Amino acid sequence: MNLVVLAEDVDSIALKNVAKLTGASEIQQITPRSFRLVGAQAHAGLAETCAAGGLDHAWVPEGRRLADFGLFVTDMDSTLINIECIDEIADMQGLKAEVAAITEAAMQGEIDFRESLTRRVALLGGLPERALEDVYTQRLQLNPGAERLMQGLKRAGIHSVLVSGGFTYFTERLKMRLGFDHAFANELEVIDGHLTGRVIGAIVDGEAKAAHLTRIRDSLGLAPHQVIAAGDGANDIPMMNAAGFGIAFHPKPVLRAVANCSLDYSGLDGVLDLFG
Repeated sequence: MNLVVLAEDVDSIALKNVAKLTGASEIQQITPRSFRLVGAQAHAGLAETCAAGGLDHAWVPEGRRLADFGLFVTDMDSTLINIECIDEIADMQGLKAEVAAITEAAMQGEIDFRESLTRRVALLGGLPERALEDVYTQRLQLNPGAERLMQGLKRAGIHSVLVSGGFTYFTERLKMRLGFDHAFANELEVIDGHLTGRVIGAIVDGEAKAAHLTRIRDSLGLAPHQVIAAGDGANDIPMMNAAGFGIAFHPKPVLRAVANCSLDYSGLDGVLDLFG
């Protein structure tokens, strides 16, 4: 395994501190924003030292390159985009604090996702459908590096899937905007131009995310080690366990513990820098 260190702007002193700590024999530049520390050994102080220098890090199998992967699957809310859509929709009802508290508990893994979604969506009942458009056009932004990441995946011929415990109103628009091959999410029921407070069909939770990943992976004839999954919370653990390499983007502690790499200082395009 090789230790790879990366950031939007890698500080040379911080990089040398990590190399010294891990006993690396050489520092090899992979991209302008990532470096391989040859011969590095695990050290209890690695995470702390990297954080002090504003660096992300990951142990990457020797020789692993982006072209070795065939499928990329990512979460939407707080991963691909900067918001939790349901919290912003709730803000239109004056209920953001109440809904956001439930969202946070679910993301931390403190309550069941299905229960949390049902409770939160129920609070949206009666809201005009146009509130969804307001959230999309006025509040939703792509997280840094999202567009460069998608462009890099396309160049490498990697199939891409957006899978979310959020809502199809947003995933379908982002699918078209960024060129995802597939998108899956929950569908809000709308009657007479207003949200009913219910979801149509089966709920997309963590297990459903993993099932979509596995189904598409198998249809492409890929092995688990050829899949990258990205997310930020507890609901992403099942699909990360089903993938060969898990990327946690500004994650909750529960996801950080199972991911292969956490991106705290890099944009989403740090995925490209990891694998050159």
